[in-house]
Amino acid sequence: MQIPSVYLEQAVDQLASLPGVGRRTALRLALDLLKRTDIEIDGFVGALGALKDKVLRCVHCGNITDTPVCGICSNPKRDASIICVVEDIRDVMAIESTSTYNGLYHVLGGLISPMDGIGPQALNISSLPARIEKDLPKEIILALSPTMEGDTTNFYIYKKIKAYELIVTRISRGIAVGSELQYADELTLGRSLQQRQIFELQQ
Repeated sequence: MQIPSVYLEQAVDQLASLPGVGRRTALRLALDLLKRTDIEIDGFVGALGALKDKVLRCVHCGNITDTPVCGICSNPKRDASIICVVEDIRDVMAIESTSTYNGLYHVLGGLISPMDGIGPQALNISSLPARIEKDLPKEIILALSPTMEGDTTNFYIYKKIKAYELIVTRISRGIAVGSELQYADELTLGRSLQQRQIFELQQ
């Protein structure tokens, strides 16, 4: 695909680096941006800059937030006795959309994946035992996608927290094996949470 401008090509390269965006789509987006007014472009660039500079991680759970403590952790109406362990913000959003869960979260920021060079140290796992010791929850829900990476992460976390006096559960297998939590429909995800099961290593 011959692009007649080096600046347009650079924009296409950057847009194509986003997940799920091919070069044809990137070119279409870049050409659309080229038609925008200076004010629109300034707003676009400003929003991306703010995204990088001002979005924080909640000091308690690791969720994305604009303040040091996210709205879920700071809400006194949430049930602090239950912590739901999820992969990332998309899973928090998916679970919240079901309106079936009123506990807190612990956001890992990914899953253990040796093939991709992602080990436990790269994730927000080590803070979970310390959080358990401090907050004394009664239940930890492992709500990770039923993939090989999700199961590996579940097992690792379970071994780290099994010595504590609490219940460790996992979402039921209503979510299809190999699928990602964020793509489950609200009804299925809600039922999987409500019908969660005691976590056992032999599963």
